[in-house]
Amino acid sequence: MIGERLKVARYRARLSTRGLAAKAEVSAMAVSKYERGLDVPGSDVLIRLARALGVKVEFLLRRDSVRLAEASFRCRRALPAKQKRAVLAEMQDLAERFVQTAELFGGVVGPDLPGVRVKALSNAEQAAAALRERWALGQGPIDSLTAAMETHDVLVGPIDADARFDAATVATEGRPSLPVVVVRRGIPGDRQRFSMAHELGHLVMEPGAGVNVEKAAHRFAAALLVPAEAARAELGKERADLAPLELHLLKHKYGLSMRSWVMRAADLGIITPTTAARLHRAFASRGWLQKEPGDQIPAEEPKRLKLLVLRALAEDLITESRATELLGRSLAGYLRQEKKAHGEFPVGVCS
Repeated sequence: MIGERLKVARYRARLSTRGLAAKAEVSAMAVSKYERGLDVPGSDVLIRLARALGVKVEFLLRRDSVRLAEASFRCRRALPAKQKRAVLAEMQDLAERFVQTAELFGGVVGPDLPGVRVKALSNAEQAAAALRERWALGQGPIDSLTAAMETHDVLVGPIDADARFDAATVATEGRPSLPVVVVRRGIPGDRQRFSMAHELGHLVMEPGAGVNVEKAAHRFAAALLVPAEAARAELGKERADLAPLELHLLKHKYGLSMRSWVMRAADLGIITPTTAARLHRAFASRGWLQKEPGDQIPAEEPKRLKLLVLRALAEDLITESRATELLGRSLAGYLRQEKKAHGEFPVGVCS
């Protein structure tokens, strides 16, 4: 058990066997034996390993509560194997902490996702509509896609990752299976929402032969965030041009980037491919493909795990030390952050 935990922590820390050995002042051979289960570190070595990895000893002693199936990565360029291992380790840690916290209150129910067969790219529209209907999202803007996903047992988390990385999806093995979606931390909210919606597309759609899976997921994401009916209501049925300020205001209303609004309009035949290409060139010439102008949309923050941990603390089901472990960060630091974010709310005062 310790061997697997050690390997996960090492991948998260992006350390080689030799790198960890040097930081913990043990031999690389010893680290290799620990990870393969051929030896067990003593208490002194265990403490040094935990410090070198930036985790608590409890992390290395934690039982493996989940196993991950094959992951799907969305990257701008090929991600090195070392970076992929680090992302998977982050996803496993997030899933473990959530599952163990949820078990205090009856466990995970499992996601409520429709399975939609997609035989052509345009069928992604029907898949997005099916999910909106299943989750009762209506036809308007989705205030928080993160909240909608968490409500339906799709685990979401931001992670620190290489700039080449956008998002990844993996499911836990066993029943119920829990989908885990992670997105790179620090990106604008519209890009974050599109990445999450894109990953939802992979979870909902069952692509047929000849369907470009990534293009279908892109179409699904745009259709989920802005249904066709809403797009035509906002833009009209046919346009010769789209104004930048119009696109910026719509971006803030629906949480979909200006560039994606242009593509959405083209997909629905509201503007011609020629107009879309012209707008794309204009965006490129102004540097808007890298960073869109004006005020940015804040990234959404997952809340479900934090709320479950606070509930468990309030009901005396866990200690503060255990809360720190389940949060994946210092409880005191988290409370200070929340106090500052909420107008110096007295987080330590209980009735």
